[in-house]
Amino acid sequence: MATSVARPGVTTVLVVEDEPAIAQAIVHRFTAEGWNVEAVGDGHAGVATAARLQPDVVVLDVMLPGIDGLEVCRQIQAERPVPVLMLTARDDETDMLVGLGVGADDYMTKPFSMRELVARTKVLLRRTERAARAAEMATVQQPEPPLVVGDVTIDSAQRRVQRAGTEVHLTPTEFDLLLTLASSPRTVLTRERLLADVWDWVDASGTRTVDSHIKALRRKLGPDLIRTVHGVGYAYEPADAAADDPAEGGS
Repeated sequence: MATSVARPGVTTVLVVEDEPAIAQAIVHRFTAEGWNVEAVGDGHAGVATAARLQPDVVVLDVMLPGIDGLEVCRQIQAERPVPVLMLTARDDETDMLVGLGVGADDYMTKPFSMRELVARTKVLLRRTERAARAAEMATVQQPEPPLVVGDVTIDSAQRRVQRAGTEVHLTPTEFDLLLTLASSPRTVLTRERLLADVWDWVDASGTRTVDSHIKALRRKLGPDLIRTVHGVGYAYEPADAAADDPAEGGS
């Protein structure tokens, strides 16, 4: 597999992709962004390389020899939390939800645009940097009080979420999406607005990403908190109001 020449102090990306042509194209494009890139072609090598390389972000194919990308993601995240963007050859929302459930932050379906892949990867890197800065600032400044909406508590300083006193583990992307929705309760936010605010991505082709992340949030927090406004977007409905709203439905 192709790799770029490592340089200290530069963003490092691990690509786990068993199709050489795709892996080489990603390495070439990411290298043009000025990043260190290392590519491997099977699941076991992906886990081992992530442990050695300590990458800033991982681009991970679902279908891999050895162990599949879902198990690779589980093992990588258990060792060290790192943003993961999954690539899938099947436009199957079940696969996407499972990927999000094991710790992936985003996904793209093949074939994909290299421009969009770079944009999505940059978003994951920026989100990680923002979270690190927020955690650092919280140690030297009075942190913002947690946001409490209904029975959900969102602690931005520690990036932790509780519902009815029970801790709920969210990926960084899920956390940002929930915070964006809960910051404007009962207000309908369009898919395009959510793409722009959470993903920094304004291409309408990405709206299915929003839908899948909403479904992942519902699986973790319960189906009653986020209301679908069909053809428009989503609204966060606090628990004390959601039960009275007949418009609640799936995406």
